Amino acid sequence: MVVRKTGARKQQVGQLLIIGFDGTALTPRLRDLLRHVQPSGVILFARNIVDADQTHRLLKDCRNAVKHPIFTCVDMEGGTVDRLRAVFGPTPSAADVFATGNPRLFRKHGELIGHACHMTGFNLDLAPVVDLALSSSRKVMTSRSVSADPDQVSAYARHFLTGLGAKHVFGAIKHFPGLGAATLDTHHDLPRVSRSSQRLWDEDLLPYRKLRRYTPFVLVGHASYPEITQHAVPASLSVHWITQVLRKQIGYDGVVISDDLEMGAILKTMSIGQATVRHIRAGGDLCLVCHQEQHVLAAFEALRRAADDPTSAPRIAESLRRIRALRKQSRAFFQHPIAPTATKVRTFSRQLWEFAEEVRLKSISRQAEA
Repeated sequence: MVVRKTGARKQQVGQLLIIGFDGTALTPRLRDLLRHVQPSGVILFARNIVDADQTHRLLKDCRNAVKHPIFTCVDMEGGTVDRLRAVFGPTPSAADVFATGNPRLFRKHGELIGHACHMTGFNLDLAPVVDLALSSSRKVMTSRSVSADPDQVSAYARHFLTGLGAKHVFGAIKHFPGLGAATLDTHHDLPRVSRSSQRLWDEDLLPYRKLRRYTPFVLVGHASYPEITQHAVPASLSVHWITQVLRKQIGYDGVVISDDLEMGAILKTMSIGQATVRHIRAGGDLCLVCHQEQHVLAAFEALRRAADDPTSAPRIAESLRRIRALRKQSRAFFQHPIAPTATKVRTFSRQLWEFAEEVRLKSISRQAEA
């Protein structure tokens, strides 16, 4: 019985991965990779997106190559992180929408982004950002973060998540436990955040505490917090942060996803296989590997080996159960929509432009009143 269970886990460990790739169509090589790994999902970037019909077709082909329902993921925040700009035109940033001070527009921001995602075939938006808008990270985060006040950040994020959910799109708050005080970009380096435990709990972690029942996903960032952990291990690989703080102290029982494990903050110090296994052992559920095929395969093989390890196997089994449970209870989110017509794309682009104008005018009016 133990052998049979271990063998089953080894066949299922691909479900601990969400993978990215190059190209704008499902090539035979990509189809083979998807069939071999059987990941929990795929993630597209601007490099993969040409127009609405092509994006919809690519995601549909990816779904058909995997035996179980998959998460089709995108980073769609608006502003500087706007993967669908080429399809629908620009979407206002989170900071611009927040500047209106209008909760109705916070929710509408989520609804419109959710509609754009759903129309093109995405069911998981890795947004919103709930990092505090502090001076330390301003050059890196720019308009992605909305406020230095954690209560205000929580309010915006809750409305945005509600808007996404109304369009059958999951959201993921990020970057736990907080990059507001970080000064480096995790795409290139590992930031060291100097914040006391009490200050992190009262400020940076407040959105996670307030939203723990409203967000199906928490994305963990790659910063280290040496004043608290006494080491330079990034939060994405840390038992302290994921298991002790997020799971036990905050009480979050949803799905935990890593930031891209191909980022410089990780690969400068370890292999992709080591990082993948360490994220799962730390309490994470899904590993983002966003680009190179050899990294996807290395991560997959590392997880297969970990399934034979008595110390890792229970954690793998727990994560697989959590992912399956979310898929089961949210079946409507996995129904692939019909391809959008050119008329629907034009109509939505007009709605998005009108929203951007409303945001601009409301912000001007609010500034004038102040």
